[in-house]
Amino acid sequence: MAKRIIVDAGHGGYDNGASFNGRLEKEDNLRLALQVGKDLADMGYEVYYTRDSDVYQSPSTKAAIANESGADFFVSLHRNSSATPNQYHGVQTLVYDDSGIKAEMARNVNEELVDLGFNDLGISVRPNLTVLRRTNMPAILVEAGFINSDIDNQLFDERFNEIAMGIAEGINKTIMENTKSYESPGYRVQIGLFRNYENAAMQLNKAENDGFSGYIVPSGPYYAVQVGSYDELDEAAAAARQLRNLGYETLVVSFQ
Repeated sequence: MAKRIIVDAGHGGYDNGASFNGRLEKEDNLRLALQVGKDLADMGYEVYYTRDSDVYQSPSTKAAIANESGADFFVSLHRNSSATPNQYHGVQTLVYDDSGIKAEMARNVNEELVDLGFNDLGISVRPNLTVLRRTNMPAILVEAGFINSDIDNQLFDERFNEIAMGIAEGINKTIMENTKSYESPGYRVQIGLFRNYENAAMQLNKAENDGFSGYIVPSGPYYAVQVGSYDELDEAAAAARQLRNLGYETLVVSFQ
């Protein structure tokens, strides 16, 4: 089954993002998102977008769209900016924390873009960003050069298609390298099945407040709330007992 990737064009509508000499970040973001999505679709991935036109979405709305899509990965595309024009230039990718497949994907994307001529500003941990904190899947946010850097804008315009393909290649490389481990069967504890997404989100929030990380997983017309990620069945069973002691109804489920 093809992996699902949701591509987010940062900002939109009345939220222009950064700007420089009449250039608007929201427009660069959308153009790049649509091309990256096309390249990923050509590679065989199922691609979704938070937006495909110039509309405003709050960061919380973007995260909710991603979660409701059931996507496996979330990629948000932005342009960076600095206080003074031409103060900085380069590519940087943001993650919630520097661990797991998201961190690997961030480094692979950076590497592809550095090969095209961008300065490498590395990986930055940003746990307070809503689109990284509230998405239920591995998520990265790519700052594709500085919008107020003449060097980066020239590179962005002259090598646009290569930049989009580089981002897609970084994503694809990460998924291909992790296909075996990512698809290994594991176990979660299901603590609810809801027809209404908001009710599922409330249940997940309650579990997180009780110290469990989890997911909202589309299941037909319903949304399943599942917590944990365990390699062994007995680990999942122990977590289920702990959750039952906290008042949850539990069901151990397997996932790929």
